[in-house]
Parts: sequence; structure tokens; C-alpha cells
Amino acid sequence: MATIKDVAEKAGVTVTTVSRVLNNRGYISDATRNKVRLAMEELQYQPNEIARSLMRKRSMMLGLIVPTIAHPFFGQWAYSLETHASARGYKILLCNSRLDEAKEKDYIDMLKSNRVDGIIMGSHTIDVREYIHLGKPIVTFDRRIEAIPCVSSDNYQGGVLAAEHLAAKGCRSIAHICGNLKLDMLGNRRTEGFVDSLRKYGLEPIVVQLGADAFDPAEHEQVVGSLLSEHPEVDGLFVSSDMIAYQVMKVCAAKGIRIPEQLQLIGYDDIPISEWITPGLTTIKQPIEEMSRLAFNIIEKLIEGEGAELPLEHVLPVRLIERQTTRQPGLLG
Repeated sequence: MATIKDVAEKAGVTVTTVSRVLNNRGYISDATRNKVRLAMEELQYQPNEIARSLMRKRSMMLGLIVPTIAHPFFGQWAYSLETHASARGYKILLCNSRLDEAKEKDYIDMLKSNRVDGIIMGSHTIDVREYIHLGKPIVTFDRRIEAIPCVSSDNYQGGVLAAEHLAAKGCRSIAHICGNLKLDMLGNRRTEGFVDSLRKYGLEPIVVQLGADAFDPAEHEQVVGSLLSEHPEVDGLFVSSDMIAYQVMKVCAAKGIRIPEQLQLIGYDDIPISEWITPGLTTIKQPIEEMSRLAFNIIEKLIEGEGAELPLEHVLPVRLIERQTTRQPGLLG
């Protein structure tokens, strides 16, 4: 079995140079880097990850906890985070908590035992003290926890943009479907911004909350069906995710409600399928690529011991993407 010394001799460099290439440390010319990698391939050299980890006192692994990887938004977020982490030599341990407190606690214990260098937390089930006392670098996504940096989009402004758009399109009987407002999530600010903005127009929206599992499509369909049956007068609807909006479109098709002629609809997230479906979904776009890049940059700074001066809140702007589920200007009566 080839050793690091064999690689150095074949590449005509020092063992230190090979080590720098393996650990992506210090300046190494592209020519030297390529020589080392070619020697590794020819010798079929496999670096000892455990030894490397002990040497640099890091595992080069990050834990990522999401509520459900089945949701396209979190799948896209995990993909983007992994891309940034991989470019810097990190591996991702993906944990799918499915809003199960016991499962999330098991994942926390697993991440500690695997000596991850840091955790990016996108779930929100267990007591926040579990995270505060972990003793590891942590970045949260869309949830504020004392003394832990948080990355989010401007949820309040997202609600304001949705309200202003529906009001400008002539909607006067407006409803909103959101997650459970009792949960301590920054996403609740979408509802606050939406309601506050509509009240400035003298409008009071119907607000319907989902249950504890905000990712259950069956519940989405049931809630949407009940809302439209009990309030057939609703002509504008803002929902807190694109996935809920798809259920609205399904229910409306079954009930013979035409979108946007009878009901104008706005989602949230702007996951790719929102542009592909017919009619295209008007939605609030979260800057997911920028959010994932920022989350990784923060966790890396914390791991490097450079996060003392970092602010705790990092809020990125959102924007409204208008498509066919809200009436076009030429269709206004």
C-alpha cells in the first residue's frame, strides 16, 4: 500500500508539499498540485482520513439538520450547502429530523460522537438549550437562538410584498394560510408583514394556521378545501410555501375555481417547479443560493475561531416574482 512518502518521491516534491495539497493549505502552484494528484492516482494512494483528522484536530465534517429532505426547498438548500462545503474540503452529514424531537436528539448525539466541526441547524423541534450547550460552532436557519448566528430571508418584507401585490390587483376578500404561529420561527414574520400591510388598506385577512406538521400535503389539501368551502368569497390567497400553493391549485381545479380569474394566488420560496407549472406561480423568492453560501461562510469562520465580531442576525432581501396566478395588468376590471 502506497504511503505519503511514496507519493512525494514519485511527484518529486517533499512530504510537506503533499500534505499541503491533501489539506488544501498554503500556496501550491497548479503545476505542483497536478503532479501530486497524478502521482496519487498512479499509486492508487488513499489518504488516512482518521490520521489527517487527528493531525489537524478537525474532522472536516459538518452536520446539517433539516425538517424534511422531501421538501424541495430544503433539498435545494442542502444541495447548495454541500456544494460550498465540498469546495472547501468539508463533507456533510445530512440529518432529516422530520419534526420528531426524539429523532432530532438522536441526530445531535450522533453528530457529537462523529466529532463534526460544526452544525448548521434548519430544524426547530428540540429545546433550544440543547443547541446552546453543545459547545460546537452552530449556525441556525430561519430561527433565532440566543448567542447563535442566524441566516434568514426578510420574512416580514415577503409578507408585505404579497399583501401589496394582492391589494394592487384588486383583491378585497383575502386569506392567508401559514404554519403554526405558536412555534418560535422567523417564518411567522411573513404573516405579521402580510396582516400589517393589508390593515393599512383597511382589509382584514382570514388567517388559517396549519397543525404541528406544516409539511403534510394531505393536511394542506384538507385545510385549503375547508377554507374555500367556508369562504367562497375569497378572491386573493397568500400561502407560506409554494408546496401549499400547489395544493390550492389542485383543490381549485376540482372545485371549478379559475385561477387567476376568480382567485389570485401567491406562494413563497420560488422553488424551480413554480416556474414550470401552468399557470406559473406568482411567489416570493428566497435567495437560497446566497443564504446557503452565507451560512457556510459563517460556520467556517466560527470553526476557524474568527467569528467573535460576526453579527448574530444575517437577513437577506426577498423579491416578488409575478407569474400567471395573479391577474396581469391587462385583465384588471
